Order: sequence, then C-alpha cells, then structure tokens
Amino acid sequence: MRRHDLNTNPQHKRPIKGFLHTAIALAITLLGLLAAPAANAQTYPTKPVRMIVPFPPGGATDIIARLLSQKLHEIWGQPVVLDYKPGGGTVIGTDAVAKAAPDGYTIGIVISAHFINPSLLSNMPFDTVKDLSGVSTVAISHIVLVATPSLEANTLAELIALAKKNPGKLSYASPGTGTSPHLAVELLKTTAGIDIVHIPYKGASPAFADVMSGRVSLQIDPLQSSMSNIKSGKVKAIAITSPSRAAGFAEIPTVAETIPGFSVQSVAGIIVPSATPRDIVNRLSADINKSLQSPDLIERMGQMGMEPSGNTPEQFDALIRSEIDKWAKVVTVSGAKRD
Repeated sequence: MRRHDLNTNPQHKRPIKGFLHTAIALAITLLGLLAAPAANAQTYPTKPVRMIVPFPPGGATDIIARLLSQKLHEIWGQPVVLDYKPGGGTVIGTDAVAKAAPDGYTIGIVISAHFINPSLLSNMPFDTVKDLSGVSTVAISHIVLVATPSLEANTLAELIALAKKNPGKLSYASPGTGTSPHLAVELLKTTAGIDIVHIPYKGASPAFADVMSGRVSLQIDPLQSSMSNIKSGKVKAIAITSPSRAAGFAEIPTVAETIPGFSVQSVAGIIVPSATPRDIVNRLSADINKSLQSPDLIERMGQMGMEPSGNTPEQFDALIRSEIDKWAKVVTVSGAKRD
C-alpha cells in the first residue's frame, strides 16, 4: 500500500486551513469585545442623560442637581434632564434608579437618607449595596445644633451639663424622624449620656418659630436653612456636627471639639444601577469631579453652607457601606422607625 504524506495531502490541508480561519475570526471578535468598553467610555454620552431627583423641585438637593447638570452639559454637549420622583423618604426616586437600564443614561442623586433607610425601613424595594453603585460624592452639607436665645447653655459642654441636671426636660426639634439631623442628636445623646426629648416637625419654619419663642429648647437642621436665623440672633449656634468647622462659619465650634471623633455630615452623591459598565461609571466620576472644581459652582454651594466634595466610585461605595453600618447602630438604640 502506498503511504501518503499527511503534510502534502490536499485532503488534510482543508481542516487545518478551516481551523486557522475560525481561530482568527474568534480572536478578532474577542479583541472587538475587549475594545468595546473603551470605545463606549470615549463616546459616552451620545444622547441626553436623565438624573433622577428623589425630591420635589426647590430644595437644596434640587439646587445641587441643577448646578451639576449644567456643568455636565457643558462637558458633554448633551443635556442632563432632571426627573423629579419625590416620596418615601427618597426611596421612590432611588428605586427608579435601581430598576433603570444599566447603560449610564439614568443616574440618581442621593443624600444621607440613602445610608439610613436600610435600617429605618423594613420594606425596601431594592438592596442599597447590591442593586446600586456609587459614582462620586458631590457635596457635604453641615448640620448645626442651635438653641433658643434664653437657654442657659451657650456651649456644647454647658448644654451637656444642663441636660444631665435636668434629664428629659430639654427638647429638640428636627426635620423628621429618621432624618440625618434627628439621628445626629440621637448619636449625641448616646455618646454624651444625656436625655433630650425629640419633637419631629414637617418643616423648618414652624420648628424655628417654636425654638425662637422658647417653647422648644433646641433645633437640629442643615446649616443652610439655619444661617439667616443665626446671623439675625433669633437663635444661637451651639455646634456643628461635622468633623471640622464650616467655611464661612469658623466661629461655630464642632461637636468633635468637645466629644473627640464625633462626625455627622449630610452627604449628597451620584449613584447608578450596579450593572452599569465600570468604564462608564469611571467616566461619570471623572466628569463629576471636574465639574466640582468650577469656581462658580464652588461659590454657589458656599452661599448655601455646602462644600463641593468628590471622590472615586470605590471610595463612595466604601462610604456607603460604612455609613449603613454606623446608622444601623444608632437606629437600633433610638428605636426610630419610618414604615
């Protein structure tokens, strides 16, 4: 029998040639898939981006969203459309973000309620950590504890001493149960070992009226909504809960100066659905941080008692997790619920 050389037999060349063609085609496809994310990040966005705001128009969060959306519009050449979905202590709007297509064209703005709600609510429609990803923080809003002008205490140390002499007799107003100002005082009560009665209000104006008249001893509220009353002398500032003094209000001491390590700030940040491609998330974060460096944005936020504050997606995710753990303990001790 005649032996055939497998290397020269035409019938054996066909499968080898076909295999090579298939391998090359697969390699080209794989390279295309690997290159696609980079191309997406470079061209994103190619259409308008929706920013969900979990509040009605007009508040501080809306102002932050408007300032940021304008700056992103300038960078992208694409409009950022604000979509207001208030209700549920920010849960309704944030749920809309969690359930949106994870393509970078739906983003959401959140505040500290985003960290508190997992412990405060038993019927959350989404998992804050698993269903959503942080993009960047945007702003820090200082929280200030003020007192009726007639209160005997003028400093935090004096207030703590007064409260210990009169347990349960002093009261404080807050914007509502489960808000970051409310839980800031609950954390203060636990840390300082004092008993002050909580009186929740549905708005700053009626609360300030009662504090000014002396019907309520204290009020805890964002600095931006307290500034005019502090400057006019209608209430007196005791301390801010941030770890450092507020720019423009350096005369107001921090709680941490009396109770080392105490830190509560109202944080605003941007989130996306967790399945959003990381290259898009990173592009968003970079452009947001670039926006936060704009002098006019910095000035406008400063006028409202806020400070621009950006970071990376990884840093914001780490902050979200640490804040959830922190407030879970405070909610448990205070017994606060908002179902």
